Amino acid sequence: MKTGVWFDLRNPPGWRQDPARLYSFTLELCEEAERLGADSLWFSEHHGFEDAYLPQPLTFAAAAAARTTRVRLGTGILVAPLRKTAQLAEEAAVVDIISGGRLDLGLGAGYRPPESDLFGTDFTARYRTLDHQVSELRRLWDKDSGLTPAPLQPRLPIWLGYQGPKGARRAGRMGEGLLTLAKTSWPHYRDGLEEGGHDPASARMSGGIQAYVTDDPERDWPRVARHIAYAQDSYRRYMVEGTGNPVPRPVDPERLRTKGPDDGPLSYFLFGSPEHVAKEILAYTGDAPVQTVWLGASVAGLPEDLAVRHVQAICTRLRPLLQEG
Repeated sequence: MKTGVWFDLRNPPGWRQDPARLYSFTLELCEEAERLGADSLWFSEHHGFEDAYLPQPLTFAAAAAARTTRVRLGTGILVAPLRKTAQLAEEAAVVDIISGGRLDLGLGAGYRPPESDLFGTDFTARYRTLDHQVSELRRLWDKDSGLTPAPLQPRLPIWLGYQGPKGARRAGRMGEGLLTLAKTSWPHYRDGLEEGGHDPASARMSGGIQAYVTDDPERDWPRVARHIAYAQDSYRRYMVEGTGNPVPRPVDPERLRTKGPDDGPLSYFLFGSPEHVAKEILAYTGDAPVQTVWLGASVAGLPEDLAVRHVQAICTRLRPLLQEG
């Protein structure tokens, strides 16, 4: 199992800093992660967040490509239905060329109506739209489509952020990678591959885990806990925005710390030693064909020294354990 580092560039009001410094520091972290042996870097996307969440992951991936030479670069995830497919095909091809063929394109349908409103897209058709975009991307990247330039990779990897049994089966039928680590999704993904006429041996899963790795949990917990609480509370708030549903109650980070990924994406946060985090990850992935697991370098406004320390722990302490596992 390979190990990646994930970036969202959140800049919360309570810990606001110069955005130019945040972006330049993040690029420095990308270089440091590569130097320390990380296998991949991943960039996410949201729009309209109070903390200026990274809105254009391919743009940032291009900047990271120019600062690195070996590490793979992925979007985890890019909300594809917000974009014209031809433009997405061109942008991804350019990043693939800049990086020397290192791009992994992770795509999702999105879950926030305000983002669809901002871009003038049909929120209710987002899954159907994404399914069509995947086949259209494959067509546009074909050498005879007329789109130029073409990606360097003969078959640029596409990963789909589809969750649950239906989503896993859907990704399988299309013959693309599945962005989840859950071993419970593997049988449904395998069934989808077979239904779509794809060899189950081609299965590939990857995804993120919410965690902070440290050699001294009790030292770091008081500093990290409030950032975990902000991140979770803001995700929960934005998740219901535009739906008419009430805002969930604030989280208790102490309670999150006692839960695991099986309890749901917004119900846990792994915090502890490399051995503890590795054990939890390996239990969650089980026998699924997981290629890469990524962890966030920072947690919503985390001080720079803690972000650096976390990247070092991910690359030098956690990565060997996951490779062995």
